[in-house]
This record gives sequence, structure tokens and C-alpha cells, in this order.
Amino acid sequence: MLKSVKTKTIRSNGTFAIVASRYNSLYVDAMLHAAREELLKAGAHLRIVRVPGAFEIPAAASKLAQRPGRKRYSAVICFGVIFQGQTSHAEHIGWGVTQALAQIQVLHKMPVIHAVFVFDKIKHARVRCLGKKHNRGTEAAQTALEMARVMKNL
Repeated sequence: MLKSVKTKTIRSNGTFAIVASRYNSLYVDAMLHAAREELLKAGAHLRIVRVPGAFEIPAAASKLAQRPGRKRYSAVICFGVIFQGQTSHAEHIGWGVTQALAQIQVLHKMPVIHAVFVFDKIKHARVRCLGKKHNRGTEAAQTALEMARVMKNL
């Protein structure tokens, strides 16, 4: 069962990076827009990097996570949408991206927010990406803000 996205905004003066796939842009752009609004509402600084598809997201996220010292991002948010077709290709891409993002997060000790989704049905993507009630872009931004706060206090 889907839960509504929280609406409490955490204030932040941090700098956040978003890596977003251009593939399936209708859905990705809606999440990106929602995340951008949430981060700007929180007072955060933002850099957006576009990549061709979901498989390319970890390469850009890893490069962004390597920024040293004061230029370091508070978190990296990753957006992509993959639709399951007749083969297992989408499943393999989704699993590979998941594993890579987890490794980047641990290796660089930086929150990497995973919002790369594999959907079986377009209607599921519509609800999670295009709607305001369950928009995973808003949720990803809120998670990034919270994790940045947690990491700063450790």
C-alpha cells in the first residue's frame, strides 16, 4: 500500500546533486521537478546532471561523490525509470544500478538516494512519479535532507 509523502521540510544550507536519466523523461522529469522544488524550499543549493539512461547513473554519481572537502555534496539523489519488457534486461539494469549505488554510498561515506525504479505497468509509474500525493521525487529530496542532517551530526 502506498503511503503519502511527508510534507515536513527540513531546512538546509547544504549542496545536493541530482543525477537524472533522460530516458523515460516524462516520469523522471516529474520526479526531478518535485525534488528540485522540495530542496529549494529547504534552502539547499543544487546541481543537476543528466545522463542518457539508468545504467549510466552510477558513473556520474560516483564522480560527484568524489568531490573533496568543502566542495563535497551533502547527498546525491539518483532518478531513473525502467520499464520491464519481455526479457530480463530491465531487471538486470535495475539490479546493477542498485548494487553500484550501494557501493558508492559506502565507499564515499555519502548518502546516495536511490530513486531508480523498475515498473511492470505504466499506471504504477504514473502514481509514483506524476502524482503529487505519492511523488517519489519529493520523497527522495526529503530523504536526502534528512540523511545530510544525520551524517553532519555523526
